[in-house]
Amino acid sequence: MRHSNSGRKLSRTPSHRKALMRNLAKALITHGRITTTEMKAKELRRVVEPLVTLTKANDLAARRKAYRVLNDLKLVKRLFDVIGPVYAGVPGGYTRVLKLAMPRKGDNAPMAVIEFVKPAAAAAPAPAPAAAEAPAAE
Repeated sequence: MRHSNSGRKLSRTPSHRKALMRNLAKALITHGRITTTEMKAKELRRVVEPLVTLTKANDLAARRKAYRVLNDLKLVKRLFDVIGPVYAGVPGGYTRVLKLAMPRKGDNAPMAVIEFVKPAAAAAPAPAPAAAEAPAAE
């Protein structure tokens, strides 16, 4: 029985799965958007979203925790200085998985795009209040 065993195995050994998720997380932080299989994209959310949440603390301990996953100081700096401030007031849901219509040509695997979501405050500015008032009836 699989009680309390969460996560997908992706037909890989634990060490291979860990390396795969680290490499996908590095690619997503570098490029902001990547194309992969649907299952890998859904599993990648479980790695990247806690990393973005770490940026809210923005202290040395959080940077060290992020470094343990990313193993690259430039990516940690980009995560905390570029990506983190964008999501400062957002409670969660930093990534989006969009399923692609066409499966992969070789093995017909369902493909998806995973990308960072633009926060609602930055994406759509608040409309200006209407200045026109109704004329007064006399």
